[in-house]
Order: sequence, then structure tokens, then C-alpha cells
Amino acid sequence: MSRIDNSHSNKTDISLGELLERIAVAADLPLVFAYDGKPVKAGYHVTEVKAGQFSALDCGANPEAWSEIFVQLWDIEEGERTHMTAGKFSAIVRKVSEHVRLDGSAKLTFEVSDGVRPMQLFCANDPVAEDGALHVSLTPRPASCKPRDRWLAEHASNEKRCCA
Repeated sequence: MSRIDNSHSNKTDISLGELLERIAVAADLPLVFAYDGKPVKAGYHVTEVKAGQFSALDCGANPEAWSEIFVQLWDIEEGERTHMTAGKFSAIVRKVSEHVRLDGSAKLTFEVSDGVRPMQLFCANDPVAEDGALHVSLTPRPASCKPRDRWLAEHASNEKRCCA
């Protein structure tokens, strides 16, 4: 079976609940997301938070079901604005949760666009406090063959038992 290294995309892949818990300790710090090797612009907006329940059949005819939360970021400059604080981001999510059921353990996907380039999908890594801000690296969420991923994980597990 062909090996494709997707390890760079699965550093942590935290849930919304984990992200909110980790940024709560630094609510006053600016929250700076980064993608494609650069930080979002200071005027970025959270334009949408949506939740979905999905059912699918993967390429191996295996049924799949999951919950996923999408946070849409509009990466723009806007006047003299600075990066929103972690507390403001949390307040936006809280406001959404008054109207939309958000499962804190659901898969979290960020949709990011600058309004010109097409929207891209990312997963979030653990926030890191650095230089007076909370930095969240967003890693591209690649396509994947789930049966292949399961097979590789099973064989990697067998190798560890056999050769450890």
C-alpha cells in the first residue's frame, strides 16, 4: 500500500472545546491565526461559525458519521484594527452557541479566505503564547483515503508490537 505522508496535517487537530479551553487562560491576549506561513491580517473577521452532522460512505464502502464545526475567517486589513483578543473570539463562539448547538468535541475546521483567493480548509494546532499574543497555526486539511489510513495505522501498530 502506498505511503503518503500526511503527518504534517495531523500535528494536533484540536477540537473547538479544546481550543476554547486553552485560550481561556489568556483571554486578553491577541489571537493570531497563521496559515501558509504567515499570520492573518489584524483586521480579520470571524464571519461564520457553523455546525454539521455528516454521514458518508468512504471509498472502501465503509459508513462514516461525524460532527464538525466550521469557523470561517475572512483575512483582511481593516483600518487601524488589531488582532481580536482570545476573549472576543470566545465571546463570538458563545454567542453562536446561543442559537446553534455546538459540540465541543466535534472535529474543528477553519475555512480561510482573503476574499480574493478561494476558501481553504485547515485544522488548528495547539495555541502557543509568544511575543505577547496567542498564536494558532492552521495546517491544511488534505484529502485522505480512510481505508488506507486505517490499514497503515494497523500495520504500524503491528510493527511496534513485533519489533519493539
